Amino acid sequence: MRRLLPVTDPTTPAAAAADREWTLDELADAYAYPGGRRPWLRANMVSTLDGAAQHDGRSQGISCASDMRVFGTLRGLADAVVVGAETVRLEGYRPAKARDAFAARREAAGQGPAPAVAVVSASLDLDFSLPLFAAPLVPTLVVTGSAAPSDRVRAAREAGTEVVFAGDGSAVDPARAVAELGLRGLGRLLTEGGPRLLGQFVAAGVLDELCLTLSPLLVAGGAQRIAGGPAVPVPERFSLVSLLEEEGFLFTRYGKIRH
Repeated sequence: MRRLLPVTDPTTPAAAAADREWTLDELADAYAYPGGRRPWLRANMVSTLDGAAQHDGRSQGISCASDMRVFGTLRGLADAVVVGAETVRLEGYRPAKARDAFAARREAAGQGPAPAVAVVSASLDLDFSLPLFAAPLVPTLVVTGSAAPSDRVRAAREAGTEVVFAGDGSAVDPARAVAELGLRGLGRLLTEGGPRLLGQFVAAGVLDELCLTLSPLLVAGGAQRIAGGPAVPVPERFSLVSLLEEEGFLFTRYGKIRH
């Protein structure tokens, strides 16, 4: 991050950091979670100029080094990373790592050494022998409905994975998922998608904040947008909180407008 596009008071410390490389501490301050007791759900996604959330099935091809710095910072601040099962499979998810740069900040906030990963899955069609489940630094959770297949629930638990029920049937209720994670002390939530899961959070009205990287690329084709699923009856308005730029990439942060 080298440039701040001022959308707030230009005398703030963040504005003073314009036109030079930001430290991770400055990024962490800029993206700090708000105070309060209730869970706060933030999404982090990347999109091309023509609205594609991926290229060749993955988001890496439309990202950049600075986007990964923001990605790492948001993970360094979160209690838990909430992700859909399909994204776990496509992106090859691994356990979150402890990072020295965030160790003191996490300890002061009463957090563990790294965020937990919470995988949302109705079927629990997951390979529990993978490192995400078999060898995480912080135990992985799976969020599912109460009617999830009993053999898959048992397989998850035998792998050391905590099973969180957040739905009365086979599907997961997005609002209950957020609430159940909050009850477990995981209130600073970060979802990295995929588009179907983000669409469910949007439709349920539980998304508090969107950190969207706008990539200066055009890819055409039929790639997914950042959020999928049925359209909401009434679009929800968000306001711009901050805006950073580097080499044509825009790093936006939008918060829900509360009435």
